[in-house]
Amino acid sequence: TRAAVNSAPIPTADIIHNAKWQYPDAVAANDLTEAIGKDCEFLNANALAIKLLGDAIYANPLLLGYSWQKGWIPLSYESLVRAIDLNGVMVEKNLAAFEWGRAAAHHGAQAIAPEPARKETAATVIAMPETLDSVVKRNAQWLTQYQNAAYAGRYVDAVNLIRTKEASLPSAKSLRLTRAVAVNLAKLMAYKDEYEVARLYTDPAFTQKLRAQFEGEPGRDYQLHFHLAPPLFSRRNDKGELIKKKFGPWVMSVFKLLAGLKGLRGTAFDVFGKTDERRQERELVQEYLALVNELSETLTEQNLAVAIELASLPDDIRGFGHVKEKNLLAAQARRSELLDNYRTAAPLGRVA
Repeated sequence: TRAAVNSAPIPTADIIHNAKWQYPDAVAANDLTEAIGKDCEFLNANALAIKLLGDAIYANPLLLGYSWQKGWIPLSYESLVRAIDLNGVMVEKNLAAFEWGRAAAHHGAQAIAPEPARKETAATVIAMPETLDSVVKRNAQWLTQYQNAAYAGRYVDAVNLIRTKEASLPSAKSLRLTRAVAVNLAKLMAYKDEYEVARLYTDPAFTQKLRAQFEGEPGRDYQLHFHLAPPLFSRRNDKGELIKKKFGPWVMSVFKLLAGLKGLRGTAFDVFGKTDERRQERELVQEYLALVNELSETLTEQNLAVAIELASLPDDIRGFGHVKEKNLLAAQARRSELLDNYRTAAPLGRVA
């Protein structure tokens, strides 16, 4: 058996069922090599196709050319070229991809699509873990943009409260609990409501990304369409799940208006905040802040590990609409179990 394997990290269906799914590149490569042997070669065909032809869709004919050049496909060159021609779809591009695959097999991928040369004087940047202070500062800036400085202040106060408590424990030098609170509280406080969606779409950074990815000017050379399911207006299917609807370019004008009204969030004038989903999101924030207060009063060496798991639970509440609701139910069940474990262990350390 011989194999030319596309090493591009492409998610499988598992990512739908497991929010924490990670691409098993090393495991998959080892399994394939052990099963196939020395005639198993890995090539990031997606990256090559994008670099050479502008689209990852040509990865397959590129791999075909690579495999044929290696002598692993018992068909003539003329037969394969004729098959591509008879297919009648993007013939020139597919033939070019086939030839680029042959060149990659003969000369090596680096030879046909070399990486930019590095200057000898260029510094080598090593990715270092983000410091806790940096996490808190970045999230405070994010929450200020999301709502206002007072809202961000509530976040900073909560993080500082748990940080002071955890720092008093002899074995808590790494401040893992504080980091978990810093990450997960910010996530809960910046829930994606209509105002935030509007703010993100009207942020100049969004337009800049479009200009970098596509030729031309958005709104002039091409139009934007949005698939949205606002809880206040959207219909539901027979399972009670919100149905997304396509909106045209005109919705950008609505986004600009909504982005300026973010100060209404959570007030009596917040019409969007009256839905069950938005009420639930605000309740999650209040529950988490109450949890932080409890942890800051009862945290001990004995319950620290459980506290970290409790503080990290919001990471499991992912997605939107019915997907988020399903994950939330599972997280709430786990929360009740962990809280019981935490409170059972808490009295053990109160002697001090």
